[in-house]
Amino acid sequence: MNAPATTELPVVVIGAGPAGLAAAAHLLDQGIEPLVLEAGPTAGAAVREWSHVRLFSTWGEVVDPAAEKLLAPTGWTRPDPATYPSGGDWADLYLQPLADVLGDRVRTGATVTGVSRAGRDRIVDADREQQPFVVHVAYADGREKRLFARAVVDASGTWGTPGPAGGSGLPALGEKAAADRITYRVPDLKDPAVRARYAGKRTAVIGSGASAFTALAHLADLAESGGGTGTKGVWILRRGLSGSTFGGGEADQLPARGALGLAAKAAVDEGHADAVTGFRTEAIERDADGRPVLLGEDGRRLDPVDEVIVLTGFRPDLSFLDELRLTLDERLQAPVGLAPLIDPNQHSCGTVYPHGHRELSHPEQGVYLVGMKSYGRAPTFLAMTGYEQVRSVAAAIAGDLESADRVELTLPETGVCGGAGLFDAPEAPEADGGGCCAPAPRLVRPGAPAAVGAAAEQAPAGGCCAP
Repeated sequence: MNAPATTELPVVVIGAGPAGLAAAAHLLDQGIEPLVLEAGPTAGAAVREWSHVRLFSTWGEVVDPAAEKLLAPTGWTRPDPATYPSGGDWADLYLQPLADVLGDRVRTGATVTGVSRAGRDRIVDADREQQPFVVHVAYADGREKRLFARAVVDASGTWGTPGPAGGSGLPALGEKAAADRITYRVPDLKDPAVRARYAGKRTAVIGSGASAFTALAHLADLAESGGGTGTKGVWILRRGLSGSTFGGGEADQLPARGALGLAAKAAVDEGHADAVTGFRTEAIERDADGRPVLLGEDGRRLDPVDEVIVLTGFRPDLSFLDELRLTLDERLQAPVGLAPLIDPNQHSCGTVYPHGHRELSHPEQGVYLVGMKSYGRAPTFLAMTGYEQVRSVAAAIAGDLESADRVELTLPETGVCGGAGLFDAPEAPEADGGGCCAPAPRLVRPGAPAAVGAAAEQAPAGGCCAP
């Protein structure tokens, strides 16, 4: 079958999450037809999987302007911009209405299995730029289809590929065999069945970011609640404890993000969790009762636990992009133009310089990785970053380079300094308070007034596109 002329084709957007739907809205605003392909059964399918987790960004920071413009004629009104949505709120009150407005431009149950140039694998140079993109799609009902596109915007995120427990980036020995005792998500402890799994149990939490903070705070709440007596967390840290371990506290310009770290600190200080520092998991064995036992690369063998929660970040699935010519950073698997801005080995204080289509471009013109996927393995991402990315990308695809290059984005600082390659080192020193580094965070106890925002038991979590 001959491919149609490129200018007659839509832009294929992979993923109907926050960045993907915003990309569709911006493309329409530019007069370009989008076609959004979502692997899940509904728009925002990944967000719905953490519907119980509250964001640490407010409604005012998680609604895209072009999307709001598209929604306005339907009578939709944005919820109170000063309040914090849960993942479920975000999906039900914003993402699904936006998908409904886009109508049949959004196709669910559609998994992209491959992207290439029509009639050209990645080796062939001849007339490559003149060929449209060909997108292979597998539908939930078993059908397969080939679609053509003038450009491809990959907003599929990283939710489906969480990091393993192993400290070397590979699954720990025995990790797969212990799968019945391991989860890679923040458990919904309001679900009675899930609650029963963790109540009164000893649970290892592996990770040091917002998701780990959330899990520790939730386990502490469970320990203090009826039926939760004996619930205990064991916090596994690859680094040592320092002033920045619990985030920026009151120095964080997103108050709820700071409160989340303080809630985790309270869990440790009040004895609901023990911290094990400088521990890189090498293997997971079982004791005589089938309980997981974590072994470290340094030979340490921890006491058995009942459950393991692995929250070590996410990584991009690049397998279906293998026939495209991408230039990705060898460490982060992020576009090379963006990687230096977000590299946790170098990057400091949570500030990201404004960036758009140029930093997101590749040798394969017309392909863009946006949203969380653009950050590769970098640990922190905000929805407002993705919205500005797709605005710039849509303008570039439309040929409006003046608008595409006018990238304006100021992100709130975390109050925590990273850099120097010490972000994951057991011997990382405490922040000294210089520059933008925060002093050790002040403890905020659940229920007490807190200058940093929500009370600990309500502390929102999760970046803005993932918990």
